[in-house]
Amino acid sequence: MLVFPHAKINLGLYITGKRTDGYHNIETIMWPVPWNDLLEAVPSPDGVFSFRQTGQAPEVAEGDNLVVKAWRLMQGLFNLPPAHIHLHKRIPMGAGLGGGSSDAAHTIVLLNRLFDLGLKTRRMASIATKLGSDCPFFIDGKAHFAAGRGELLSQTHVDLSGLFLGIVKPPVHISTAEAYHNVVPSPAPSRWELPGSDPDHWRNTIGNQFEMHLFPKYPEIATIKEDLYHLNAVYASLTGSGSAVYGLFREKPHMSKWFPGYQTWQGQL
Repeated sequence: MLVFPHAKINLGLYITGKRTDGYHNIETIMWPVPWNDLLEAVPSPDGVFSFRQTGQAPEVAEGDNLVVKAWRLMQGLFNLPPAHIHLHKRIPMGAGLGGGSSDAAHTIVLLNRLFDLGLKTRRMASIATKLGSDCPFFIDGKAHFAAGRGELLSQTHVDLSGLFLGIVKPPVHISTAEAYHNVVPSPAPSRWELPGSDPDHWRNTIGNQFEMHLFPKYPEIATIKEDLYHLNAVYASLTGSGSAVYGLFREKPHMSKWFPGYQTWQGQL
């Protein structure tokens, strides 16, 4: 059985406070993007669990991979029989696109289907919370306004239909720990989560707070954002804690032509 874990972008991202549990409270709109990994699971024919990753090289030991952690969590909760799991990575890592979290969430979805567990979306989202703050978002594949650690999801009224999206991933890896290290929490702008229907106005009204200290450290990323605006993006931003930058366009972009040597993705929303 096969599923396709998807990426995400953040429309606005504000770090509003430090929590007593060591995490931060945030406010953001998370939007699903069909830049996909491939995740397959089959019942083990030899009675032994196995995990294999292809595509982009793994950055962590197998036991620390979020897919394996998700398997162990689900196996412990539901006494699942062994499975063979294969992850083919296409979503860049260290990019702020949520690929690892999406892989973990889709492991839950995949095992639910494979072993006919009958879990509903809310139950799977609750399980996903144990694996990462933004994992619940990837369960249903819909856009959400996210608060708390990122796990408190609600409906968003933003409409991006008809727009084109282009994403650029430079050869820079930014860990979540690095991104949060110099963050100074501050209140989000009042009612920013309803920025109106016209993204042309977003440039001066919503932003990603991580840009404030990551752009001076990584000027290459700041230059990509400037270039996207010069190429007629109606809105451009760092996504998540970076290092990928995206632009929203009214006309089809030509990302691989505009940014040779970088990893790029484009599509219509």
